[in-house]
Amino acid sequence: MPIRALPEHLVNQIAAGEVVERPASVVKELVENSLDAGARRVKVEIEGGGQRRIRITDDGHGIPAEELPLALHPHATSKIERLEDLEAVASLGFRGEALASIGSVARLSLASRALGADSGTRLVAEGGRREPSEPCPMPPGTVIDVRDLFFNTPARRKFLKTERTEFGHIDECIRRLALARMDCAFELHHNGRAVRRLPTADSDAARQRRVEDVCGNGFIDHALTIEAEHDGMRLTGWVARPSFSRSQADMQFFFVNGRLVRDRLVTHAVRQAYSDVLYSGRHPAYVLMLELDPARVDVNVHPQKTEVRFRDGRTVHGFLFTKIHRALAETRAGSDSAQAGPAAGRVDLPAYGAGGGQGAGRLGEAGQGGLGLPVAEAIQRYAELARPAAGGEGPRPLPADGGTAEVPPLGFALAQVHGIYVLAQNARGLVLVDMHAAHERIVYERMKLAWAEDRIRSQPLLVPETLAVSAREVRALEQHQDSLHRLGFELQPAGPESVLIRAVPTLLARADVHALVRDVLADLVELGDTKRVEQAIDELLSTAACHGSVRANRRLNLDEMNALLRDMERTERSDQCNHGRPTWVELDLQQLDRLFLRGR
Repeated sequence: MPIRALPEHLVNQIAAGEVVERPASVVKELVENSLDAGARRVKVEIEGGGQRRIRITDDGHGIPAEELPLALHPHATSKIERLEDLEAVASLGFRGEALASIGSVARLSLASRALGADSGTRLVAEGGRREPSEPCPMPPGTVIDVRDLFFNTPARRKFLKTERTEFGHIDECIRRLALARMDCAFELHHNGRAVRRLPTADSDAARQRRVEDVCGNGFIDHALTIEAEHDGMRLTGWVARPSFSRSQADMQFFFVNGRLVRDRLVTHAVRQAYSDVLYSGRHPAYVLMLELDPARVDVNVHPQKTEVRFRDGRTVHGFLFTKIHRALAETRAGSDSAQAGPAAGRVDLPAYGAGGGQGAGRLGEAGQGGLGLPVAEAIQRYAELARPAAGGEGPRPLPADGGTAEVPPLGFALAQVHGIYVLAQNARGLVLVDMHAAHERIVYERMKLAWAEDRIRSQPLLVPETLAVSAREVRALEQHQDSLHRLGFELQPAGPESVLIRAVPTLLARADVHALVRDVLADLVELGDTKRVEQAIDELLSTAACHGSVRANRRLNLDEMNALLRDMERTERSDQCNHGRPTWVELDLQQLDRLFLRGR
């Protein structure tokens, strides 16, 4: 066949195959255009799951009558003019292909009235054929009506799912856009019934209500607020505590300059930040907004604009990991209550063992302090924790006047339940602590601190080993020799696609060295950094801490139980054990009253 130019309508239909995957794709493109037009109110009306009709109404600045026909031409846009604009795109849409693509596979009506215009103008396109524009009365803004999607491409219609499924995708699309643009009100109707009404969120309380409406009550109840800035980047939003983890990655919303993206670098950074506290097989939940200079991110890497590429991925990865990891580290028992007064969480009780007579010393008030003991001795000492102590005082009473200034967040121990749980009373009600899980986290965090002070040591291999790798990994090895040396590795290129392993971290000498080196080099190629060694060491320390922690059915006296509560209040990440299980729960008086139907 000879080479020839394709007809315009066929070009648009090919483009529609990339842009218009299903009705939700139409909704996404059109609502993003409304937001780019400065809309403060967007109404979305759906019929038949979007296959019969999609109608978008906004109050944006509208399209002048003389520009309306051009809006339906392929790659016609007001958002970029030259290459420099493309390299620093700040709008959600910029390719100018959405309206032309949608008009080629549906019956489209576009009506718009620009601000200051006397009336609106209406234009109709059907299957790529455009009719002359005509005046129409309407308020300022734009109304786009899309009917009979894929009416002229029956093969595409066969791949559409049920009406309920397709509307579910549309609802998910509106939820995401509503999180990205808190300053805009959204309405969603299906078959004449209002499904969502989200008013403008212009205050912190209103933004939390918006997140609650989209993600549910449970998310905001377990959410930690993040607000951080570094090197021209700003991160805001909410991350859920590990106890609110999900079985699927269905509540992960990450926005870059207001654009929802699915990015491997972002997912890896967040997952790594949760690695120490998340139960195996579970997924974190978060709503995060990253703002940075548009020139530092390339948004033109995917037809549907769902992926981005950062100019300096390593810096972004480190920023995200550090800030989220730091926020999760503050999930210690009673951390919220610690703001109530200086005494909260700072009650001076003996360290483990009655009277602290085992030479442990006391932890400082700020941070976790240190036992002043090597890791091995610390494990041995904790293993002796449950030895019966002579005497021991009785339960400490709460202040008679009901004041909470002297009551620590986890209160004072009352008893031990079945040798497994510690029962305590605080100012709000009842506290139950999983003794082994809580102590496991305390030991683990102290072992990590002790190991960090010793740093990572190397152990030379008796016989150096050769490992086959890719040429990219050899180049990454040459670029990051200093980083690998600090991690305890001694590696050197042995050819274009091979590496000689001379030394490995001492603590990991019995691990699968080949697999570890491959993972480290793969991280260096993809991210420019690696946490594999630290993660592998943390896994070993976690196992040691688990074996060195107090076991179930060990009897503790009240002093030992109170000391455990105080250490929980001082220890980072003490809300979860090393495996992601919760370490404590609280039942306040209102919950207890409901259990016993008091006041009814």
